Amino acid sequence: MKTRRTTLKTLVAGLALGFAIGTPMAHAQDKGMVGVSMPTKSSTRWISDGNSMVSALAAKGYKADLQFADDDIPNQLAQIENMITKGVKVLVIAAIDGTTLSNALQKAADKGIKVVSYDRLIVGSKNVDYYATFDNFQVGVLQAQSLEKALGLKEGKGPFNIELFGGSSDDNNAFFFYDGAMSVLQPYIDKGKLVVQSKQLGMTKVSTLRWDGAVAQARMENLLSAYYGKAHLDAVLSPYDGISIGILSALKGVGYGSGKQAMAFVSGQDAEVPSVKSIIRKEQYSTVFKDTRELAKVTAGMVDAMMSGKKVEINDTKTYNNKVKVVPSYLLKPVSVDLSNYKQVLVGSGYIKEEQLK
Repeated sequence: MKTRRTTLKTLVAGLALGFAIGTPMAHAQDKGMVGVSMPTKSSTRWISDGNSMVSALAAKGYKADLQFADDDIPNQLAQIENMITKGVKVLVIAAIDGTTLSNALQKAADKGIKVVSYDRLIVGSKNVDYYATFDNFQVGVLQAQSLEKALGLKEGKGPFNIELFGGSSDDNNAFFFYDGAMSVLQPYIDKGKLVVQSKQLGMTKVSTLRWDGAVAQARMENLLSAYYGKAHLDAVLSPYDGISIGILSALKGVGYGSGKQAMAFVSGQDAEVPSVKSIIRKEQYSTVFKDTRELAKVTAGMVDAMMSGKKVEINDTKTYNNKVKVVPSYLLKPVSVDLSNYKQVLVGSGYIKEEQLK
């Protein structure tokens, strides 16, 4: 009994000392709440982003109010306004439609709440403090270069038939992806080494609303029916894995990838598990890996620097004009992935576990 009393006294004294000197545990409870608004749970990529943000903020001592908006703009607005009412310290927002948030962000600014635009640039608002993303132009370059490599265009091979798909026209990133890709592909189109049989070029014609794979599949089916009854489609520029899966479904539906009908080379983005499995099966040709764990760490670092009155780390002050201001940004580097390096890049980094690919 005496031993137990002594131990209890020692424990109480130790806890008191810990609180007196400000232990990490005590400190972590003092930093407040950060609102994290993600667009949807329909993509495994965004679920991963949300989880990574919660972990990265916790490591810096913040709690996260994580909300997914189910790709519904009014829902995202309501969630953000609710976060503002709760009194979050910072908003981290991956916008569904980057043009719709100006009024909500003004409310945030009026309450002194800082805003970090996460991966998708929020446009039309002065109240965006920082932007954390990947080099989105380079993402498009990598997608196009993977097709360039697959077709042997640098070696002078061709001509080949190609069709182009873009992302959602309400997402600023989609234009960077497309422009990056076309910086590689357009010279081959001009020389006749790549032929777009549908003549559908430019984001007004090739965009895919909400990045929806079903929308992409329907468009691909129409293209195949209208322009490829006899001609063979050799490659498809796809900006995102979910779109790629829809494109591949359309291609397989008319016999591509079976018998004597070779599968077209299809690009992608986000290294989602279904697409990596497709790459292993030699259906989808490539994807672009963006390590969202690192993006979350960068974003959490921005949050903590702002809240601590420290200098926020950025590496780009020119690229991202949101139509009101150039938003100070931190850009991470994307990595091209195909059958030759998926194990090293994705499994080796721990982003995907080997058993997920079985």
